[in-house]
Amino acid sequence: MTFSARKLPLRQRLLRVSSAIALSLSASPLLTPTALAQSAAEEATEVVVTGSRVKRSKLETLAPVDVIKSETLQSMGSTELAEALSRLAPSISFPRPAVTDGTDSVRPATLRGLSPDQTLVLINGKRRHASALVNINGSVGRGSAAVDLNTIPEAALGTVEILRDGASAQYGSDAIAGVMNLRLREASRGGSVTLSGGYYNTRVKTANTWYNRSDGESLSLSGWVGLPLLGDGFLTLSGEYKDRKPTSRGGLDTRVTPAAIKSRYGDPQERGLTLFANAGKAINDVWSAYGFAGYQDRRNDSAANYRNPTNSGNVVAIYPDGFLPIIQVHTKDMSATGGVKGSLRGWDADFSLTFGDNKLDYATANSVNASYGTASKTWFYSGSLDYSQTVLNASFVQPFDIGLYKPLNVAWGLEARGETYKIEQGEEQSWAKGPLSAPQGAQGFPGLFPQNVADVDRHNFGAYLDLETSLTEKLSGSIAVRYEDYSDFGDNTSAKIAARYDFTPAFAIRGSASTGFRAPSLQQQYFSSTATNFVNGIPLLITTFPATSSVAKALGAAPLEAETSKNLALGFVFHSGPFELTLDTYKIEIEDRIVLTENLIGKSGTTISNQGVYNLLSPYGVDAARFFMNGVDTTTKGIDLVARYRLPSEGFGTYDFSLAYNHGETDIDRFPAINTLSSLPSPPALFARVNQNLLSSSTPEDKLNAAIDWKLGKWSAGVSAVSYSSVLVAQSNTAFDFETGDKTVVNVSGNYKFDNGVTWAVGVDNIGDVYPKQTPLTTLSGTLTPTASTQYNGGAAFSARSPFGFNGRYLYTRITKSW
Repeated sequence: MTFSARKLPLRQRLLRVSSAIALSLSASPLLTPTALAQSAAEEATEVVVTGSRVKRSKLETLAPVDVIKSETLQSMGSTELAEALSRLAPSISFPRPAVTDGTDSVRPATLRGLSPDQTLVLINGKRRHASALVNINGSVGRGSAAVDLNTIPEAALGTVEILRDGASAQYGSDAIAGVMNLRLREASRGGSVTLSGGYYNTRVKTANTWYNRSDGESLSLSGWVGLPLLGDGFLTLSGEYKDRKPTSRGGLDTRVTPAAIKSRYGDPQERGLTLFANAGKAINDVWSAYGFAGYQDRRNDSAANYRNPTNSGNVVAIYPDGFLPIIQVHTKDMSATGGVKGSLRGWDADFSLTFGDNKLDYATANSVNASYGTASKTWFYSGSLDYSQTVLNASFVQPFDIGLYKPLNVAWGLEARGETYKIEQGEEQSWAKGPLSAPQGAQGFPGLFPQNVADVDRHNFGAYLDLETSLTEKLSGSIAVRYEDYSDFGDNTSAKIAARYDFTPAFAIRGSASTGFRAPSLQQQYFSSTATNFVNGIPLLITTFPATSSVAKALGAAPLEAETSKNLALGFVFHSGPFELTLDTYKIEIEDRIVLTENLIGKSGTTISNQGVYNLLSPYGVDAARFFMNGVDTTTKGIDLVARYRLPSEGFGTYDFSLAYNHGETDIDRFPAINTLSSLPSPPALFARVNQNLLSSSTPEDKLNAAIDWKLGKWSAGVSAVSYSSVLVAQSNTAFDFETGDKTVVNVSGNYKFDNGVTWAVGVDNIGDVYPKQTPLTTLSGTLTPTASTQYNGGAAFSARSPFGFNGRYLYTRITKSW
């Protein structure tokens, strides 16, 4: 089963791509052979270290790898790493969810339309720890616990390498969709400091009103400096301070009279400081030491749904006009890696120890616990989540001459990993039931209950072997196998084979076949919370239980197992002078995907919703529950196309044309089933239509990034366009489905570099002030009313599924001093 937006015929999609390629291939009589040769040589030296233990240029790899330089990232208007990557890489998506609790603050990115936690993130080749947050609400990546990319400042990066191929056999769990390797800047001298600011200036048109808005003011100060370390070593320090105000794009709330804008629907307020250090130093002629560390302290304030004065969760004496709860998330993230590398009996050896920790402290402000009446507080400490990871790694590489065209490169290694996960309860009034018969817990984000408290850990051991060589002048290949054993769910073995055949120096085909896996995260296994969910317009306290809890077992839950995958890829590479083109097709079959069930409701208020579920839950004093489970199989198919054409000219500057296109579709092949529930007289849905849509069609089927960058002396400028196909926003009632629409967002920027090393930039993102289609309203006798399906009340004026958000036009300026 597939949910998809309105599809363009294949012929029209190919016409779009071919037209863009034709534009980027526009010839010029000003092209000089010398400049072309220099450009080609420059590309050939761009070494890739991700996806292989053999150093190759990105055009010589056995699998597709995008290489994005720090200069490219920092030339963009966005100060968010994930958003910048989504504009450059063909198959990365980074939506901007709103009113989804902690997910507003820790927004996940996806690769090839898969879950955010199915992409492995590395820093300098070392595994990065995940966020403590579990996305449990209706956002892209529902049910995942992914790496928070915005804990890493762009100023700290030298390059980003994105491997678009399954790589569990090489790197272990999570690499089903691919690998993202963030390589830190290495410098012993030089530096820069950047001050940037901007704001949204937009005209908002919702389904029931329009207005002009200037908001989301942002100010950031970032920079890096390279220092010598004990002679021939280096120490690179980098940091960023960011202060961003919230945005709001709500419509008229039809529940109040007269209708007025009551929501704050958009980006959260954010303030944070991030620091990074990267160092390296030779110990002797054979061994060297290295290390890097990072720290972030970030505070986000996002809004929940507005509570009108007559809401059962309101205390009129405290909020006579209703209230808008604010969810405050305080992120503390820290990481450190230390290691040595050198030669050991002919092997290039690397030993390292990595530690990472992500802690989220929650509070709920401008709220009330109605069951305490006028004795209720209005600010509540809501508890915390804490995830940490420790990784001990040893790797060895050595080439052996066994009579092949090139030596056989043998790489092997061992890895031990320990993980911990903790949940701390909130203060009593944040979750408790007071003396009055009214909804309990802080409205907007009830605190974590005492029964949610957890302190768990696990460990695993892994070993891998990776062989790579060139069998002939034209044929190269690799074989990898990896074994991992987890203390909580068992073991897994993954394998991969990849090959490449160069028909000519300009043209080659490449392909791979692999198996992969993703271990269930501790967050998915042990997360527990009680939150207010609106079900058919009624606020209910819904508890998420661990699959191993007595309540989940009563409903038929079983311990989580690993997701497994089969990946197939086939593509080609063509490059000639300044032109390069890669096209890669892929098919990813995933079994036993872990999903969060629907809200299984036994009783809603005083009404029994499902007698069978009620009978199962009533012995535990629970009215509604949900839990994580395996049981969904999917098939994802797609194509990535990347083209680039560099055009140096005499007297008119250098032009760089780039194009990145992705088409991807996901089918659901199997749905979860539990005998305990399916045998009930009225079996509840375990994985219903809305969440099926989130899993299979949460990102655009077609995405096209096209850009032109120009440089001439002290001047430079850029124009980029990102085209997104429509995303279907499914509802439980198909009559109320709507789409975000086919949209193209254009960004422009210009720079001037002064003689004193100062560069001034100005730019406009989304210069056309483009929005997704509005969330629709129905009209009865000329009166705006909520739809029965969405319970729309005007607050959520645009879908949070929009692949480019819904903030409108953004103006910015930036001043950089380099030395």
